[in-house]
Amino acid sequence: MSRTLLKNASILDVDAGTLLEERDVLISDGKIAEIGERRLAATGAQVIDVKGKVLMPGLCDAHVHVIVPINSFLQLTKWSPFYTALRAMPVLEGMLMRGFTTVRDAGGADFGLARAVEEKLIPSPRILYSGKAISQTGGHGDMRGAGESAFDSHYYVPSLGRIADGVDAVRLAARDEIRRGASQVKLMVGGGIASYTDPIHFVQFSGEEIRAAVEEAENAGKYVMAHAYTARCIQHAVRNGVRSIEHGNFLDDETAILMKERDAILVPTLVAYTTMWEEGLQIGMPPELHAKIKYVLDIGSTQLEVAQRHGVKMVYGTDLIGPIHRHQSMEFKIRGEVLPTIEVIRSATSYAAELFQMEDQIGKVKTGLRADLLVVDGNPLDDLNALQDPSKLSLIMKDGDIYRNTL
Repeated sequence: MSRTLLKNASILDVDAGTLLEERDVLISDGKIAEIGERRLAATGAQVIDVKGKVLMPGLCDAHVHVIVPINSFLQLTKWSPFYTALRAMPVLEGMLMRGFTTVRDAGGADFGLARAVEEKLIPSPRILYSGKAISQTGGHGDMRGAGESAFDSHYYVPSLGRIADGVDAVRLAARDEIRRGASQVKLMVGGGIASYTDPIHFVQFSGEEIRAAVEEAENAGKYVMAHAYTARCIQHAVRNGVRSIEHGNFLDDETAILMKERDAILVPTLVAYTTMWEEGLQIGMPPELHAKIKYVLDIGSTQLEVAQRHGVKMVYGTDLIGPIHRHQSMEFKIRGEVLPTIEVIRSATSYAAELFQMEDQIGKVKTGLRADLLVVDGNPLDDLNALQDPSKLSLIMKDGDIYRNTL
């Protein structure tokens, strides 16, 4: 049983939004075993002097695509799954080195990649995978152009999604992803940027189809996350039981009130539009898809203000692909310009843990939880730049294993 003693830490209490100074933290067998105001002693433990720096929970990103190191979901379908997995490795390590210890994959990653991470074969955040996102024909998970007919439905073709039409087919697809170990079911309930034949305002799936997926997820103790930009798409999803709304750029007051009433959670991904608008064409994004970005970019951060005003809980998400994965931490800056700093921090820690149904495992520095911990140079409560700059992370720990230590 491995043990590590972190001495003289200032613990960031994400619930209170304050620092608890001069604490020792004992890590035993991958969990936080003890937190002491008095000095702790642990015979045989590795001792690390935190030197009064801030100790906080590992970060969470609730919307990633870890198997997409290029700027094309369509090109991805022509790759070998073995090659895809190898290309995913530096993407995953990059996330971990930015302090993200848990990520929720929104389409593409599977049980094999998650198992490799669980067995510590590669340095990576913990992966909560959806498997393949479920899309209707012509929906956001259908990457065919208007002149194409064939869709390779073989499950091991690397891709964002799978197609299912009708209640029975959606129910079967949801059951199949759950059978493969998905932590949550992903639905495409509206148009998107990366697909060719569905404008963003398109509403996708019938209410009956959405409810079928929700029922299957809830029967398995899981939930549904749904891709939705417009207020109409969001309402369509939430009224039919969806718990997690992805993107949600066109959230309005009426829709926010509905989300609050139904305890639905919003996962904005604003950094994706900023960076893709600036760099998309340079890294090979087709012009017809790049043009779609302007529609969602112009609404800017208004959704943050609307959600905050009505008490809708927001969780950190990025939705980056290809070379722009490197901008993962920029979402802190974008949100910090609108929201209280502690709310931005909670979105990537305790609120994310609640969404993931992992409150008893991650999201806080608390006895009994997993030892997913960061030591930060600077106080994130005063300056979110401490989380935007990976060089300011002196210690990165996941499940008690140390992946960086410059103390």
